Amino acid sequence: MKAVLSGDMPRSVPLTLILGVILVCLALAPFLFPGVRTVDTAARICIFVVLVASYDLLLGYGGIVSFAHTMFFGIGAYGVALASTHMGRGFDALLVGSVAGAGVAAALALVIGLFSLRVRAIFFAMITLAVASAVAVLVSQLSGLTGGEDGLTFQTPRALGPAFKFGDELFGVKLNGKLLAYYLIFLGSLILFLLMLRVVNSPFGRVLQAIRENDFRAEAIGYRVVHYRVAATCLSAAVAALAGSLYAIWLRYVGPDTALSMEIMIDILLMVVIGGMGTMYGAVIGATLLVIAQNYLQNLMGVASGVVDGLPVLPELLSADRWLLWLGVLFILSVYFFPTGVVGRLRARK
Repeated sequence: MKAVLSGDMPRSVPLTLILGVILVCLALAPFLFPGVRTVDTAARICIFVVLVASYDLLLGYGGIVSFAHTMFFGIGAYGVALASTHMGRGFDALLVGSVAGAGVAAALALVIGLFSLRVRAIFFAMITLAVASAVAVLVSQLSGLTGGEDGLTFQTPRALGPAFKFGDELFGVKLNGKLLAYYLIFLGSLILFLLMLRVVNSPFGRVLQAIRENDFRAEAIGYRVVHYRVAATCLSAAVAALAGSLYAIWLRYVGPDTALSMEIMIDILLMVVIGGMGTMYGAVIGATLLVIAQNYLQNLMGVASGVVDGLPVLPELLSADRWLLWLGVLFILSVYFFPTGVVGRLRARK
């Protein structure tokens, strides 16, 4: 297990238990929580774990603030959609689209990094925000290629569709292509997360952390700071694009709102802060907590509002229409009580 985790053990019994429960629940989600919505939630958690981990490589380990991560995510998603649209519903289209999307994202990150990473952090963040906004507008206007505001709906291989059956039932779960699609997402996300864990615990990752702590000192002892930052940006962009490819395969649809929205960028930042920057395991906890809150907090508040019906003020405060308000309150409380994130707090207790 230590070799699989690249020597980066949780180093906290409660954290180990939490991560173990999340892993088991995601691995057995179709059997433990049968239902379209619950399996969809589990798939989104898997994808966002990878996306948040790739961003944590930049922010938590490299100290690089970027607002273009959603752009790389969308490039990967559109790569799969375009390849499947023009090449047909085959696994070769998915592979070509994923590789091409990752390559384009890395190349674009290289260009942005070479021209922007020599400036101070806030200016680099503004440049990435401008580029991401320009790409989102461009994608929305290229209707002939990207489908514009309507996006692209495409077909995945038949083996990943609900009509494909390779058995009757197992523990009450239909053995069809949708189950295979989920485990493709789960295994792909697991491999990419372990890859990111390996990167941050390699000598490259140690140098990134040294640059984050003091870039002048790192430069003074012989490390090319700009080169390392550009390499980290390219790697992070490629992994984010692969996460976008998995997202497109799962949804079988891609559009500006689902892949390039600034709301996704805000969600990524929230997940990193809640889980804990510079930990990787924080990506797992942050993504799990926020995705579950986004999907079930509204329903939970509706139930709570019904329970206190008849009491003054409380039914209005707990109305399901105010779930975003309470989501913001929960985020503020998490930052107050867990300033270093959930992972940082649990490790500090040890």
